[in-house]
Amino acid sequence: MKQVSIRKCKCYDYDVVKESFEKLMEDIGGIEKFIRRGSRVLIKPNLVIKKSPEEGATTHPVLVRILCEELLKLNCKVVIAESPGGPYSKSILKGIYDVCGISDAVKDLDVELNYDASETEVHNGEAKYLKTMKVITPITKVDHVINLCKLKTHKMAKYTGGVKNLYGVIVGIQKAEIHHRFKKEEEFCENVLLDICQYINPSLTIMDGIYAMEGEGPTAGDVRNANVLLASDSPYALDIAGCKLINLDPNKVGTVRGSIKRNLIKNDFSDIEFIGDDIESLVIKDFKIPVTSSDFRLLSLKFPKPIGDIIDKIITPKPVVKENECIKCGKCREVCPAKVIKMTKDGPKIDLKNCIRCYCCHELCPQKAIYIKQNIFFKLIK
Repeated sequence: MKQVSIRKCKCYDYDVVKESFEKLMEDIGGIEKFIRRGSRVLIKPNLVIKKSPEEGATTHPVLVRILCEELLKLNCKVVIAESPGGPYSKSILKGIYDVCGISDAVKDLDVELNYDASETEVHNGEAKYLKTMKVITPITKVDHVINLCKLKTHKMAKYTGGVKNLYGVIVGIQKAEIHHRFKKEEEFCENVLLDICQYINPSLTIMDGIYAMEGEGPTAGDVRNANVLLASDSPYALDIAGCKLINLDPNKVGTVRGSIKRNLIKNDFSDIEFIGDDIESLVIKDFKIPVTSSDFRLLSLKFPKPIGDIIDKIITPKPVVKENECIKCGKCREVCPAKVIKMTKDGPKIDLKNCIRCYCCHELCPQKAIYIKQNIFFKLIK
């Protein structure tokens, strides 16, 4: 039986988070059950973009600090590492750590912030799609990985939690290359993300859901107080709890469907036990869930492939630039996997004919100047 602990946590006050965190660990048998004393541990938070903690897009630094303190009690060597979207360099990592509040949170602790921007190619013979991948080097030099994810919606994947957070171990712009190779949501979410998660095999997954993000996540949505922390040694089971908390049918999430297909969890979730606080009392029934192309994929499958592909293009939401909010920084062009964005004197222009609808431009725009527009036909079907 896979256990997921759920504990209420009403704010990011240090003492409040510490109390909830201690209950969380106690529920699942203590952190030492999963992390060997004196081992080298990598904490992989969600630091996808330069955002302040209050914006709800990144793992909160208070939780990072408390986890580090617990690991130091076990005499562990702790390293915090992430590869945000876009280029991967020492200066970019420093900016991410500083803006997201991580630098200040751990400055007096004996932990390492990773600035090694090198990559290591690894091979995963068990993978179904991604048998070779380039990952951040520090993750290949540790005994344990702790997956410190965030409770958020996602405009392409619908939901991002434990499994998807580990996409951040892929080096910088290699993410764009993978997006371009595996354009379909089913390929990317049901297979590629599962290949990565199974390879990394985190010893423990902890979710920051005190501030969650709803709507146009994972970076441009709205902050929603979900007031909860979660923990499990199974990221697949934890994601079921995350979906339930935001009143989202888990079967509508690609990573969940992939987990079921690989027998990592049962299709009726009967192998998952929720412990700690009552999950039903914490469900947010009106949480804003984004509509994604996968919601209507059955429509295009009813037609021959050429016609189905055209229908897909028509009904799939498209990225649109808000010209009055765009600062013409070029970040969207920089991170576009399909290379279909050109910068002009008037700002970015997106070639929608060749756009693969990965929404990386939307996700990594620092100004929230790109929104996802639904076709009128799409709205009528809904």
